[in-house]
Amino acid sequence: MAASFPYSFGETQLKVEGVSQTLGGNVILRDVNIEIKNIIRSGMTQGQVVGLLGPSGIGKTRLFRILAGLDAPDTGSVTLTNKAVPVRRGMVGVVAQHYPLFAHRRVLSNLAVAGRQAGLSRADAEQKALDILKRFGLEDHTQKYPMQLSGGMRQRVAIAQQFMCSEHFLLMDEPFSGLDMVAVDRVAHFISEVAAADELNTFIVVTHDIAAALEVSDTIWLLGRDRDAQGNIIPGARIQATYNLIERGLAWHTGVTMMPEFIALMQEIRAIFPGL
Repeated sequence: MAASFPYSFGETQLKVEGVSQTLGGNVILRDVNIEIKNIIRSGMTQGQVVGLLGPSGIGKTRLFRILAGLDAPDTGSVTLTNKAVPVRRGMVGVVAQHYPLFAHRRVLSNLAVAGRQAGLSRADAEQKALDILKRFGLEDHTQKYPMQLSGGMRQRVAIAQQFMCSEHFLLMDEPFSGLDMVAVDRVAHFISEVAAADELNTFIVVTHDIAAALEVSDTIWLLGRDRDAQGNIIPGARIQATYNLIERGLAWHTGVTMMPEFIALMQEIRAIFPGL
């Protein structure tokens, strides 16, 4: 077993209590309860990355939208920070699949527009955009159009754009979709790098890619449906299991995908998937 690193939990970053949602008479989510706390490592800046795993059609997108403040649940609440601030649209950055950007705007303008939508003045939005682009190593690309960037660079810009709206919270929807193994490794490394840039950075990566989620996360939430005593599905998904990858020695390692413990856990979760 690979050694885990010393750490402790600090204040609450995000809390979900009793969230349920029904659409068109179908129960999609049922009594979802989850919490993310700040991870503290002595002498290091860490941040936290949670992987929300579940098969297609299980309700990940619906939970994603509720966590982002885009949709309201029928019951329950989502709050941010230890002050329990109710989440609202724009408080959590959202990076959708394929990293959509305004094709007709340059990189700097893409960020500045997001800043203006968040309520900043034109001058403040441009200054904040320049600061964020420098932090992301993109200062040499401010005047390029998205089509002039590689896929990896577009992803960096898309994530940087969302930090114009949300200082620390970011939701990513299927960031590994359609990527080959080398590209998945690059994306996973970049997510880990950005998450560790600030102590309070908190990423939730929503995906059905088990291996990629395990590679990038320190915690895994497994979303699925309960079954009754006869094995019949009970409508409405909820968190079926939480995996602390730090305790398992699978967080913050390079080459983690080659560890026997990683492979064993991946196979364990893969075996559970069909029953979710």
